Parts: sequence; C-alpha cells; structure tokens
Amino acid sequence: MTALTADPAPASTGAARRSRSGGSLGRYILIRFLLIFPTVFILVTTVFLFMRLTGDPLTAALGGRLPADQLAERIHAAGYDRPLIVQYFEYLGQILTGNFGTTITDNQPVAELLLRYGGATLELAIYALLIAFIVGIPLGMIAAAVRDRWGDAVLRVFAILCYATPVFFAGLLLKLIFSVWLGVLPTSGRASPRVEIALGRLEDPTGIYLIDAIRSGSATAIGDVLSHALLPGIALGLLTAGVFLRLVRTNVIGTLSMPYIDAARSRGIGEVRLVSKHAYKPALIPIITVIGMQIAMLLGGAVLTETTFEWQGLGFQLSHYLGARDFVAVQGIVALLAVIVAVTNFVVDIIAALIDPRVRY
Repeated sequence: MTALTADPAPASTGAARRSRSGGSLGRYILIRFLLIFPTVFILVTTVFLFMRLTGDPLTAALGGRLPADQLAERIHAAGYDRPLIVQYFEYLGQILTGNFGTTITDNQPVAELLLRYGGATLELAIYALLIAFIVGIPLGMIAAAVRDRWGDAVLRVFAILCYATPVFFAGLLLKLIFSVWLGVLPTSGRASPRVEIALGRLEDPTGIYLIDAIRSGSATAIGDVLSHALLPGIALGLLTAGVFLRLVRTNVIGTLSMPYIDAARSRGIGEVRLVSKHAYKPALIPIITVIGMQIAMLLGGAVLTETTFEWQGLGFQLSHYLGARDFVAVQGIVALLAVIVAVTNFVVDIIAALIDPRVRY
C-alpha cells in the first residue's frame, strides 16, 4: 500500500516545479515588458531636453529668416513661450495619442512621415542583418576551425576592419569600386525612377520595395530593387558582421574545449565535422543575446548609410531635418527609433530566456 501511494508525490512535485518555472518565466516577461516604458521615457525626455538647449524649435529652424515680430507671433501661436515643463507634459500627451506634431520646415505631419519612410529603414536593416549573418557566422566558424593559424589571423583583422571602419567610408569605397570603376551596381537610390513609378502605382504599397516588386510580378523590378540594395546592405551589414565573426569564433573555440567534444574527438571525428555539426549551435546562442544591441547600431549606422546612398528612409530624413534644425521632426523620428530599439530588445530577451539555459528568471 505504501508503494502505491508513494508515486503521486514526485509527480506533484514535478508539476509544482513546472508551475513555478512557468510563473517565473511569466514574471520575467512581464518585468522585461514593463522596462520598455521607462526606457522609451528616458530616451524621449533626453531628446526633448537636448532639443531645447538652443531655444525653441521655431527660433532654431526659422531664426534669421523671419522678421522678429512674425517669429514672436508664431512662437506664441505654437505655445513655445510657455514654461518648459508645460511644453514637456503636453508633448508626452501628444506622443501617447500618436500625435508627433508637424514639421516646421515643410509642414508635414510627423506621423505620416514615419509611416512613409519607416518601411525603407526597416528594409535596409533586414538586408544588413542578412549580410551580417551570411558573412559573420560562417567566417567565425572558419576562424575557430583554423585558430592560431594565418587564416585565423586574417579573419580577425577582417573583423576588426569591419566594425572599426566608419560606415560612410565603407559606403563610399564600395561605390567607388562597384559603381565608378566596375560600373556594375547603381550608386544611389532604392530603385530606378521607372521602377519607383511602377511600384508607386500598386494598390496599398507596403513601402518595402522588395515586397512591392514581388507583388508586381516583374522579375525586372525585383532585380532592380536588389541591385540598388546590395551596396547599402553590405556597407551597413559589415558593421555587424565583424561583431558576429568575433563572437562566433570565441564561442566555438570555447565549445570545442568541452568534455563532450573531447569524447567525440576521441572517437575519430574530424575537426571540420566537430565545428559544423557539434560546436556551432551552442555558439549561436550569444548571437541572439546581442542582436538587440546590434539593432541599435544598425539604426544608428542607417543615418550615415542612407545619406551616403541617398536611400530615402528615416535615417536620410533625420539627417535632412537635423541640417534644417527642424527639431519637431527630429524628436518624432528619434522617438520612433527608441520604441523600435526597446521592443526589439524585449523580444530578444524573451527568445534568449527560452533557448539559453544560462538565463535565470
């Protein structure tokens, strides 16, 4: 009888353990989600205050181009002569309702500006991440397989050059080689004018040219879009590829020293198979944990990349409005980028918690 009643206890203990684990994961997700709000709040507040260091936005954008009485009238109408704390809380209230204001220089709603050009920046970031994965991960595995040899030294120097070279310089160099000298790739833009006109005629365009080109069913349009995206994607992607290469190399080397790898090696399994079949999967986990930071780097690099290649995205617009000192537009674009970075880090943290046993929650 005792033996019959002893079995449910371990089962109930296992169920309780699973329940506690699920509850811990739920709390972890909730805490990470709630951290999005103070992160965005701090970034938005910082940008708002820095934009006000030189005075109100109208004076910064239009000072010297309007008579003093007209400028004062517009400042009063916009409410920029009120106390800063009042302007700040009003700005926070507008953001919560999705109202990012209206640009000063060209009188466009900032929300429409974000929708119109956000797809272009998203598309460029996806291309750059693909380049980073395609270049960084295989080369990192090769560097680990030939560690401490001349091939490893070459790849490590290549990684340093990737993330140390300014993205605008890499872009100019790529344009010089592939556009000017070889003449095989376009120098700027997201597509040729003819293709842009055709994509603009689509019903409900997404703003992501590759998707719109696929929807159009034109192989010519798809090829044109990809040819325009290649150089900007490489210029921005190499920035992250260097980080991935070093990270994969370090973690594969660490994994190759694990006991189960030694056991596999004692059975006669070659080094190439050990790296490609046994060591690379654990080494990919740290890649996931740093993707959030890399997204922030990509968005920062997108400003210079889009300006270099005249890629009409949020980075290009941010550069334009910074030059025009249109701080209303700058605040709106930076606020959106802050939300993107915070949400991306939240998603990456959850994925890392689910697949990485070293994450404690």
